[in-house]
Amino acid sequence: MKFEVKYKPSYAMLVVSLNQGETITAESGAMTYMDSTIEVHTRKREKSLLGSLGLSIIGGQSFWVNDYIATKGSGDAAFVAAPVGDIERLDIIPGKGYIIQKSAYIASTLGITLDVKWEGFTKGLFGHGLFMIKATGEGSLFINTFGAIDVHTLQAGQTLIVDNFHLVGFSDTCSYKVTKFGGLKETIFSGEGLVTQITGPGNVYIQTKNLEEFTKWLWILLEPKVRNTRSR
Repeated sequence: MKFEVKYKPSYAMLVVSLNQGETITAESGAMTYMDSTIEVHTRKREKSLLGSLGLSIIGGQSFWVNDYIATKGSGDAAFVAAPVGDIERLDIIPGKGYIIQKSAYIASTLGITLDVKWEGFTKGLFGHGLFMIKATGEGSLFINTFGAIDVHTLQAGQTLIVDNFHLVGFSDTCSYKVTKFGGLKETIFSGEGLVTQITGPGNVYIQTKNLEEFTKWLWILLEPKVRNTRSR
């Protein structure tokens, strides 16, 4: 299938051109428009044509996705993410997968297996409510970010420390360790919290904006108006 990412980097939209019989899977709610030749099937990402993928999220949440199938001829389907930011395509081949935030997932081809029941996730190391997904198999994985995408290529033994709210994903060839930012005083007063130490070889994808900080900034602007409304 063909694809195009329009309006990069701030207002990116993924447009996928499907031939008859082709399928693209996307995060529920990501679709902006599609041709009438395409049918949509919604499901939990626990069972699919590929079998059980083990994507029942801890805490009772479920990872819902939509399968867009060109059943009546060729057609286009377009997808965006809620945050203002970029979309990137990651090519996955056997032995070269990625670990990404669930919130970074926007779409994938049928050859991609998405799994949260891998050892690194079940240890619950990432904190901050981040759900990490391990993507393996063969095909294309599309990720979205809040802000622009900053890519770092790490050599073997090279380590990068990334704030967890800026971390989008990294190659599964990397090793990682989630720690507090400095000591107790740094954790409390630095405003950083948890960070991930990622050691190469592999690529690390970082988003330039922090959604938590953005919501705090919005609240600073909105709080006076909310208080005035409540006092009336």
